[in-house]
Amino acid sequence: MAYAVFKTGGKQYRVQAGDTIDVEKLSADVDSEVSFDEVLLVNDGSSTKVGAPVVDGATVKAKVVDQFRGKKVIAFKFKRRQGYHKTKGSRRHMTKLEITSIG
Repeated sequence: MAYAVFKTGGKQYRVQAGDTIDVEKLSADVDSEVSFDEVLLVNDGSSTKVGAPVVDGATVKAKVVDQFRGKKVIAFKFKRRQGYHKTKGSRRHMTKLEITSIG
């Protein structure tokens, strides 16, 4: 099975056709097609091409399934015996992608 490693949002993802992944928010509409050109590695089942830093001509195409906010992450700070504590929460904006093809 062919797979690829690509980069978006400061993170790297290993995907194959048909996978569904959550990435940092992309400015794309739901049901639209997006293409990633920063492909770091491509494996077609028999051979592997590793980019330096990217593989020339390789693209990963995906369909935007949903735009949503991730789970709440809580940052809790405290200093013992000082009566100091602070709670802060945040939710990341995410995009759900379905990988359609690796070329």
